[in-house]
Amino acid sequence: MTTLQVVFTSLLLLASLALIVSVLLQKGDADGIGALTGGGSGASSFFGKNKTRTLEGRLATLTKGSAIAFVVLGLVLIFI
Repeated sequence: MTTLQVVFTSLLLLASLALIVSVLLQKGDADGIGALTGGGSGASSFFGKNKTRTLEGRLATLTKGSAIAFVVLGLVLIFI
């Protein structure tokens, strides 16, 4: 393995660990079928509008970022 492959493999490992941890820390969708019928809290509430400032919003952002990093690093490793 070249040095470049070792670096990208290490970054892929870190991205995969961040993805696993961020997914496991997220709460499930508690609304369930109630969200389909219009019940429960939605985007019209205060917490729905400011969701990116909460812990759940930050975890969702971390999950998206680590998933994108995982896919990109995996593709880079294929072509190296």
